[in-house]
Amino acid sequence: MSLFGGIVGGFVGFTLLGPIGALVGSVVGSRMTENRTRRRSANNFDHQVAFFAALFACFAKISKADGVVSKEEVNKIEEFISTKFNLDDEQRNFAINIFQKAKDDNVSFEAYAKQLYSLLKQSPNSLLIFYELLFELAMADGELHPAEEKILKKVPNIFNLNGNIFKELYEKYVSNIVDHYQVLGANKDMSFSEIRKIYLRKRKEFHPDMLISKGLPEELIEKAKLKFIEIQEAYEELEKHHKK
Repeated sequence: MSLFGGIVGGFVGFTLLGPIGALVGSVVGSRMTENRTRRRSANNFDHQVAFFAALFACFAKISKADGVVSKEEVNKIEEFISTKFNLDDEQRNFAINIFQKAKDDNVSFEAYAKQLYSLLKQSPNSLLIFYELLFELAMADGELHPAEEKILKKVPNIFNLNGNIFKELYEKYVSNIVDHYQVLGANKDMSFSEIRKIYLRKRKEFHPDMLISKGLPEELIEKAKLKFIEIQEAYEELEKHHKK
């Protein structure tokens, strides 16, 4: 049976309590009610359903933190579904429905995150991976909104992670992107085609062959080579970022 196959048939265990239980109930609807007499103890299937519900609820909350879910964030969620979790159509529909419900409900990010922690507290590595996914999602549109940053700062305490992890992931997902824009002399509001034009111009300016043809000193040519590599690497990283 697929991970969420039982949901369609109404086989979600009623051990799902708290905000996650209510959220799953709102998505599944009457099918849960039809099976109230079929109570059963918590099992692995229930745990997986609760995990994915909590996961996509948290995704929804950070996506909506700045007031609107951007196209880039929607694309990132679709990427997670297809490449990170390899969900089939049925599972995808469940995840999307959870996301849509959670983004507009009155439950806080903290409430969903605390329940997710209760499900994964024996697996700190899984919590760390999820925290990285939150950073990746928050940066899908190329910037970290103050409301998103506020949420991300709370996560290490909720998940009982290393106190320095926010700084480490900030440098990995936020600072590096800013640095790449600066290297090219571009900014995050530019389209990728505009960034490419700047890249091609700078690439030509600092290409070692161009400088050699001008008879410049060897020292300057060596520095230009390093700059050329820096420009190339910055462009490649921004290209990957824009194509996510």
